[in-house]
Amino acid sequence: MAATLPMIAGALALGIPAAHAAGNPARDTLAGTKPAWATAKADKGATSNDAQVRARVYLAGRNSDGLAAYAKAVSDPSSPLYGKYLSAKQAQARYGATAAQVKAVKAWLTESGLTVTEVTQHYIAVSGDVAAVEQAFGTQLHNYSKGSKTYRAPTRTASVPASVSSAVLTVTGLDNAPHKANHDDTLPPPEAVFKNSGPFSSYFGSNIATTLPDAYGTKIPYTIQGYTGKQLRAAYGAGRYTGKHVRVAITDAYASPTIAADAGTYAKAHGDAAWKAGQLNQVLPDSYTNTDECAAAGWYGEESLDVEAVHAVAPAADVTYVGASSCHDDDLLASLSKVVDNHLADIVSNSWGDTEASQTPDLAAAYDQVFKLGAVQGIGFYFSSGDNGDEVANTGTKQVDTPANSAWVTAVGGTSLAVGKRDKYLWETGWGTEKATLSADGTSWTNFPGAFTSGAGGGTSKTVAEPYYQKRVVPDSLAKANNASGNRVVPDISAVADPNTGFEIGLTQTFPDGSQQYSEYRIGGTSLAAPVIAAVQALAQEARGRAIGFANPLIYCKYGTKAYHDVTDHPTGSDLAVARVDFANGYDDTKGLLTSVRSLGKDSSLSAVKGYDDVTGVGSPAAGYVQSYQPKAHRNH
Repeated sequence: MAATLPMIAGALALGIPAAHAAGNPARDTLAGTKPAWATAKADKGATSNDAQVRARVYLAGRNSDGLAAYAKAVSDPSSPLYGKYLSAKQAQARYGATAAQVKAVKAWLTESGLTVTEVTQHYIAVSGDVAAVEQAFGTQLHNYSKGSKTYRAPTRTASVPASVSSAVLTVTGLDNAPHKANHDDTLPPPEAVFKNSGPFSSYFGSNIATTLPDAYGTKIPYTIQGYTGKQLRAAYGAGRYTGKHVRVAITDAYASPTIAADAGTYAKAHGDAAWKAGQLNQVLPDSYTNTDECAAAGWYGEESLDVEAVHAVAPAADVTYVGASSCHDDDLLASLSKVVDNHLADIVSNSWGDTEASQTPDLAAAYDQVFKLGAVQGIGFYFSSGDNGDEVANTGTKQVDTPANSAWVTAVGGTSLAVGKRDKYLWETGWGTEKATLSADGTSWTNFPGAFTSGAGGGTSKTVAEPYYQKRVVPDSLAKANNASGNRVVPDISAVADPNTGFEIGLTQTFPDGSQQYSEYRIGGTSLAAPVIAAVQALAQEARGRAIGFANPLIYCKYGTKAYHDVTDHPTGSDLAVARVDFANGYDDTKGLLTSVRSLGKDSSLSAVKGYDDVTGVGSPAAGYVQSYQPKAHRNH
């Protein structure tokens, strides 16, 4: 079962600087604030003046060009400023909003009739009626049809007075898609139980499905029950490192009420080190919103996966879970900002995202600002690249996912992993699954190899320019697929993601009798790859003895060395597949069993080939990767 996540509402792209509003030189526009779906054809008329609006005005801070330049310099191994990180306090003093900027923005908002409800280092939250919002942002608000529903949105791009435009990055909340927040929600109980059926392999190839039809001319093995931390540590070259004295943060929405007990039970059951007092911390919001819309309980498994995977691979690392109050961008941004503002960790794992086509430039600027503020402090962000391959089957359009498309984060792609007897690394393919079911008479696979079901996200961005660190590594055929000047290509690095070669997790679930009990199942997705890579980075940081920070320049610096497994779709020279048996009802055999063949290395239109590719990036960490961060090895770069 791949990790199925609620998508973040809205999305992100490159920030676009403000421009003078047409016909009104006294105001500057905020690009991206009028959504593409707010068309004249969809217009249903003016929103009631009495309707209430909640919005966030994000602050540009001072010297945004300087912030970008310093973020690049401290992350670039060839720069004399490399590794000269600032403290959170220094970063805020050098690049944050000034007291005068905050005062001016607050004054403009209150003079427009809005009420300021919160002031942070990053934004000023306001509430008020439609009339006040229209006055403040120089646009009317109308209702528009979007699909089968109706939402509020600006009729034109929002603008701000020129006197405060240099202090304002963007505004969010003027449109209310998908719908208004419901405050003071309570977290729901755990989701219905899911379990895997056997037969299983304990390591790749240990249990051959001799009674099932051949695939690609040979008998195939059953899926493994779920790799353990011991097997993953061996596959990715952990050696003696454990992540000691390294802090890893995890951001998701909501919070599993049973995470501490579940993580402890899981570690004990699988031979991982016991959690020490104070090793697992949670930073949670005061209240939660949009729990129904965001399917809050679905995030408990995500948190459990992230926490347990990080601890399995980096058992001595300190883990801080930072839960957002909902799955919306503003709230996820707030979680990322907490990590940066309080320097809660040097490594941040993020297993969530949306499609690039959903992007708006306004939020991208807000996200990138947080990523750059993190970079100048030595904080690196790791984002899963997505679970729908090139997204064509999912959306009809070839595209990448976001925030993995940001030039300021490390995008983590996915592989299918074979770990053999005595924890020996055998091979990896790019993660891409085609599924065919067993025929009624059990003698063949129906329509073999079947249809594409899931695979690692990747490809070429349409909105983000090619970053300097990709220029000498990523082939022009990928970088220039959308324009001659080149774009960002995803991912950067990869790890195990295929749920058919996945990781076993444990969490409290709701059983058919209504009881809530701890149980386990195998899971995958780049939601697994991201925390695995974050954990490997914790090992690398321990080996290095100091923060790695934004890792991409160094990751690409090591390209072509023994630090990586160069992952391809046909590592053995032929097509590969595994047999999988599932409970028809998801938890026991009372409704029967479903048997299928899952082909490996079949990722939509994306291919894992020799060298850099858009499924696995530079490859996965090899035995030499963690060791390459040791000071002596580092001097070679």
